Amino acid sequence: MTRTEKLLAELIALPSVNPAFLPPRHPSAGEKRVADFLAATAARAGLEVEFQKILPGRSNVLARLRPPGKIRQTILLAPHLDTVGADGTGFIPQRRHGRLHGRGACDTKGSVAAMLSALMELAVGKNRPQHTEIIFAGLIDEEHAQAGSRALADSGFKADLAIVGEPTKLQVVTAHKGCLWLRLEARGRAAHGATPHLGKNAIHEMARIVDFLETDYAAGLKRRKHKLLGYGTVNVGKISGGTQPNIVPDACVIEIDRRTLPGETEKSVVREITARLRAKKLSAEISSFKLAPAVPLETDARLPLVKQFLRTANQTRPVGVDYFCDAAVLAAGGMPSVVFGPGDIAQAHTADEWISLAELERGKDLLVRFFRSLP
Repeated sequence: MTRTEKLLAELIALPSVNPAFLPPRHPSAGEKRVADFLAATAARAGLEVEFQKILPGRSNVLARLRPPGKIRQTILLAPHLDTVGADGTGFIPQRRHGRLHGRGACDTKGSVAAMLSALMELAVGKNRPQHTEIIFAGLIDEEHAQAGSRALADSGFKADLAIVGEPTKLQVVTAHKGCLWLRLEARGRAAHGATPHLGKNAIHEMARIVDFLETDYAAGLKRRKHKLLGYGTVNVGKISGGTQPNIVPDACVIEIDRRTLPGETEKSVVREITARLRAKKLSAEISSFKLAPAVPLETDARLPLVKQFLRTANQTRPVGVDYFCDAAVLAAGGMPSVVFGPGDIAQAHTADEWISLAELERGKDLLVRFFRSLP
């Protein structure tokens, strides 16, 4: 068993489910166990360790490797520590057929293990950058409201490049979609179910809106493509309306997920949907209800550090991904950001989450090579 695999197995065995997905005071909730373990592990390797308190009982953990010479640039390694939920067996790491199974194996404790292992290997070796500071930041709350990355960005922390840990199959990602959650409410007029002609059925109105969004509007989005991300999408994920069968409903509400492309904003999307509905003689009140802005990411692949990282990964061009993550938050805080890590997003959040151990080790080795190429 390699040190990276051992570290990942130890991380999986420490539950760190985002508290948003569990009842209050659930024993598996929160990142503290993992953060404390990582702090102790990093300190034994000679790294400078500190905690950044974000929420009660929940802190980012930072491990810093200072260069022997004057600091000329800073690289940030930023995986997240929280996971989605799991059954009781999800926290027991299991090795089968070259894979390690368990909650968080790829999303993103695999990145945590690869990134911290790479930094510790650098710390105890002789060949390290002379003028590059490297900081590992294990972030909380990515799976819910990104409180960890938002606080780090708001604190004034700066880096010349942030490498955000997510399962990308070791591909360097420079663009990802944003995520906008909108609530649409159609209003009608209540009446007795025996005389529906005296009312206006809000559910019927909303049914027409749902059909429009899932057909005409979705088709229109496919005509606007980004070179790395393809097109934006819309999904009607929730609907509610009416109180009982013998009352014409006077209100109906849907909640939609709209994945956005660089250049799209909440205001522009709301304007677009409002105008398209009006053209179809449909109407709804539209509001956003996501906890915090989840904007798209687009990092210039021509930036010197990004180009160097791409070369290290033997990648001729960057790629894009559909999901949102901490990278856009850090980029909005002034840190050019890419997404990178072992594992496949197709395994994230699944009942039997796993990661390839060979890929885990390759990810660690690739990071070490990149670090050693820096001044």
